[in-house]
Amino acid sequence: SYFMANGFAQGYFGIQVNSSEERRILFSVWSPYKTDNPKEIPEDQRITLLKKGDDVYTGKFGNEGSGGQSYLKYMWKAGQTYRFLLKAKPTVNNSTDYTAWFMDPVVNEWQLIASFRRPKTSTYIKRPHSFLENFMTQMGNQSRMAWYTNQWACNTEGKWFELTKAKFTADATARKDARLDYAGGVHDGQFFMKNCGFFSERVPFDQYFEREAQSKQPEINFSQLK
Repeated sequence: SYFMANGFAQGYFGIQVNSSEERRILFSVWSPYKTDNPKEIPEDQRITLLKKGDDVYTGKFGNEGSGGQSYLKYMWKAGQTYRFLLKAKPTVNNSTDYTAWFMDPVVNEWQLIASFRRPKTSTYIKRPHSFLENFMTQMGNQSRMAWYTNQWACNTEGKWFELTKAKFTADATARKDARLDYAGGVHDGQFFMKNCGFFSERVPFDQYFEREAQSKQPEINFSQLK
């Protein structure tokens, strides 16, 4: 399972189940060069690692586009709330720096995952989204569900905006009815997504849902982030 927390137009950031013994915090940024083979990326279009957190693996990835990848092995637990922070900052030579932090509720501080520089890009966060993925077809009998709540975005002036409206969409597998067990919406003031496990309560795609604002603005001192 992969639970996308902070998805954006140029990459993804979330948590993943790799096996019964391994789980990860995963953050990746796509190269602007379109290929599934990272070896084909020209030098001037490669993702550059600027820094990474303790015990974080970094490298390249391919097959679904190519770019820079980072992950922290971390045995996150179902039923526990985790927080994710993503920053995009346009910088030198028409490039943008993307930095990701993860909040471990036990440590109770923002931990750096990694910071990547993407060339030929000058932008802030675009197309924010989340998703819920089963990437192993043999696990389709297992139901998975995620709750998404208290999402915020901060502009360049330090003003926060709460995200209270979302559109429930689906990928090509769902749209061709290869499976019917997909759901999403709002429950108890939180967005949710659910798939697999052969449940019957299918929710129609391409509709908007709104949750009530919680007005719990994040308290983050950006100058103290590593």
